[in-house]
Amino acid sequence: MSKSPRSSGAAGQIRIIGGQWRGRKLPVPDSAGLRPTTDRVRETLFNWLAPDIQQARCLDCFAGSGALGLEALSRFAGSATLLELERPVAQQLTQNLQTLRASNGKVVQTNTLQWLSQPGEPFDVVFVDPPFRKGLLQETLTLLEQNGWLAAEALIYVESEVEHGAPPVPACWDLYREKIAGQVAYRLYQRQQGDV
Repeated sequence: MSKSPRSSGAAGQIRIIGGQWRGRKLPVPDSAGLRPTTDRVRETLFNWLAPDIQQARCLDCFAGSGALGLEALSRFAGSATLLELERPVAQQLTQNLQTLRASNGKVVQTNTLQWLSQPGEPFDVVFVDPPFRKGLLQETLTLLEQNGWLAAEALIYVESEVEHGAPPVPACWDLYREKIAGQVAYRLYQRQQGDV
């Protein structure tokens, strides 16, 4: 598989930007299409999540570098489940959790859409940052809602290409925050308990 031009040397490590492991750098394998969420975007996202992240049960649907799931654990999330398709990437994520002694984090090497197709358990905070231009976003959001993966007032973070505009989301999700950084649009939705 051909690597994207940016991947030469761009992978390598991520830096945790806040919480108990602030400043820690962790290795990331070089993998096609892997683009860790930038520090600036992560900083903004976790400012948005600050009132809700402690003790939250987190699900990172396309973990990749683990930047989102590990950042959540650093900021005292109750637990984080990181889903990752590529075996070498999943192995590095497991190693990074061991390095941090993060016993409340776990890595599942799996196809995310298949995993979400089964009946779920509710998570409080869900990160959805799929590989771009693979058409994975819409089905992921649908499965999260349909199969019981979301707590009553779950927060769902969605990162997507600017050119596609806002993704269609379930009717019970309200847009809470939204920003654009270059070619990336990132949005935080809150699920409304209501008549769901």
